[in-house]
Order: sequence, then C-alpha cells, then structure tokens
Amino acid sequence: MEPPTNAGRSYPSTYFVHDRSSAEELNRLHLQDELVTAGMGGILPEQPDPTLLRSILDIGCGTGGWLIEAAKTFPSLSRLVGVDASPKMISYATAQAQVAGQQERRLQFRQMDALRLLEFPDASFDLVNLRFGASFLRTWEWPRLLGECQRVCRAGGVIRITEAEMMLSSSPALSRISEVALEALYQAGHFFTPERDGLISELAALLHTSGVQNVQTQRHTLHYRAETRAGQAFAEDMKHLFRTTLPFMRKWGRVPADYEAIYQQMLLEMSQPDFEASWTLLTAWGHPIGSAHAQSNPHPR
Repeated sequence: MEPPTNAGRSYPSTYFVHDRSSAEELNRLHLQDELVTAGMGGILPEQPDPTLLRSILDIGCGTGGWLIEAAKTFPSLSRLVGVDASPKMISYATAQAQVAGQQERRLQFRQMDALRLLEFPDASFDLVNLRFGASFLRTWEWPRLLGECQRVCRAGGVIRITEAEMMLSSSPALSRISEVALEALYQAGHFFTPERDGLISELAALLHTSGVQNVQTQRHTLHYRAETRAGQAFAEDMKHLFRTTLPFMRKWGRVPADYEAIYQQMLLEMSQPDFEASWTLLTAWGHPIGSAHAQSNPHPR
C-alpha cells in the first residue's frame, strides 16, 4: 500500500465535528460506515454490474470503511483511492486497510482537500463516489466539486452521491436534538432548506445543473429497533454524534440550556425496548458531461 501523501499539509476544516481527529469521532465513523453499508444492501447496490469497474475514487473517505469493503467485495477493481483532508483519518484508514489484509498497491489513501482540487489527471476513474458530503460541503461548494468529479471521471463512468435526511424516531429527546442539529446545518450552509430533506431534495437537481447526464436516484430507508444489533449500533452512533457535534451546534444553532439533560434522556429513551428509528438516504448517480456512450456502456472496462 502506498503511504499517505501530503502528510505535512494542514487544511482549514468545514467538517461539522470541530475535533475531527478525536478518537471518538474516528470510532463513530468506523461504526457508521458498517451500519450504513449493511443497511443499504452493500457497496454499490444500485449499479447493475459493479464487476465491470476497474477504478474508484472515494471523496471524503473518512476512516476508509466503504473503500476497504469495496476492495474486499470486488477483487476485479485494480485501483481504489480514498481522499480526505484530515491526516488523522488517512492514517486511521491506512491502518484499517492493513488490518483487513488489504495491503496491495491497488488500495491507497491520500490526504487531499477536495474543496480545492482533486489532484488527479483528467479521466482517471471509472466511478467517483461521495457519501455524506454534507458533513463538510456547503451549498455553494457543490458546483465546483461536481465539476471536479466530472473532470476526473472517465467518459461513460459513474458519478455517485449518497446523502441523508434527518432521522425520525420514537424518542422525543432525540427528535428535539435532531431539530437543533438541523437548524445548525442550515444556518452553516450545509442544507439548502431548513427541512429534514433539505439536501436530498436538491441532490438530483444539483447533478443535472452541473451537467451530469442520465441522472437516476434510489432511496433507502433504514429501520432500527431496540434490542437488535443494528438498533444498538444506531444508538451508539447517535450517542457519539450528538456529543462530538455539540460545538458545531452551539456555533450555528440554538442549543437549549438544558441540553445535557435532554441528551441523557435521549440515551435513556434509545435503550427502551419499544425504541424505533428510521433514516432515509438517497443515492443519485449519472455520467460525466460529454459521455456519448453513457447509456450503452455505463461501466467501462
């Protein structure tokens, strides 16, 4: 495996966790990767034949879980690259890949700020993936990034974006904290509207406007119940999420004075046998502008 590049470079962070290199956030992202990938039905559930792909770029790869699973699932992939602005996340992802036995040169993680430039030649990848970009992307930054995605994606390749709406649950305390988080995301510019679907409602239009062709979408509604493995993982994710994002919510939202009491009540309610939650994700994908054979050959070899 190639060592991380740009290891000494530091980038300003727009990520919604201020201490993005904390052990708590690294562990949360690792957990969330597994939870979401399993809930969605795998790595590329909407793609008709992922085995035709040979190269993938994962933007904002975080702790690398999605890309590592892609490497294990599709041995036909000859090049997998994950990029993230955080050197700590890149180091973590590299270590996780080694633990998973993915030490081949085909899988690499590189420190890179996607909001500046994707440091790859034109037409470098068959598929460009971005999942949960709302964690660091503001609304006005989407056009530039999607332009870069098109530049580095090969003709006939796939640009694939997955984003989520705010979750629904039977916990009044979780619902209240989610409302605070939603307000903060909107005020900070990460959502287009102050609604639960304030990003995913605009996702297909974003791709269309940027010139992505043949845009398609697929929804995934993930359900979580108490006393199940997935339900316990979801509760653990929420436990850490609303602790690590508290500084972000204080900066951009209106955090109640009794937030700690509400947070503790949320933990209690999520542990009850009747707890339920649902989380809707939307994947939108299409082909780079100018891909004349996008429909006849969507997965180039």
